[in-house]
Amino acid sequence: MTGLEFSQCINKLSTSLKPFALRLTKDVEDANDLMQETVLKAFNNREKFTEGTNLKAWLYTIMKNTFITNYQRMVRRNTFIDTTDNLHYINSTSNTTENSAYTEFAMRDINTAISKLDENYRVPFMMHFRGFKYHEIADKLDIPIGTVKNRIHIARKDLKDMLKNYENKI
Repeated sequence: MTGLEFSQCINKLSTSLKPFALRLTKDVEDANDLMQETVLKAFNNREKFTEGTNLKAWLYTIMKNTFITNYQRMVRRNTFIDTTDNLHYINSTSNTTENSAYTEFAMRDINTAISKLDENYRVPFMMHFRGFKYHEIADKLDIPIGTVKNRIHIARKDLKDMLKNYENKI
């Protein structure tokens, strides 16, 4: 297969690679970078591709391996290595400060929101939160299991609306 034919085949398959890149990276720019790196690696290593085999699978493998390698490189880069004598920084607890104010505010707001729920929704929700199964709640409250599921769903939805301030923070 000539370089031009190989390039045309990769162009055709690139549309099916894009969703896979997005699934891996969860970011459009990173997906575009991963696509570009994959195509470049494939083109530079086209002599390793055996004609008659599945080019799409070969490209997916290159993309997956490139993503894994980049991820591992990023993790290594962000790893702190303590080079001081006796590992002073890692073992030091004297500089640790715990601030639980945000958690306390959040818990107070959550409890307030739960208390504002209608009792018909609050009771099944709290029972489920404490570990009761749907059928146990239905038996205990003497209501159909579908009603239990619906009330818990509505309670969750109402709580989500009441606690919008904490979206993407907790």
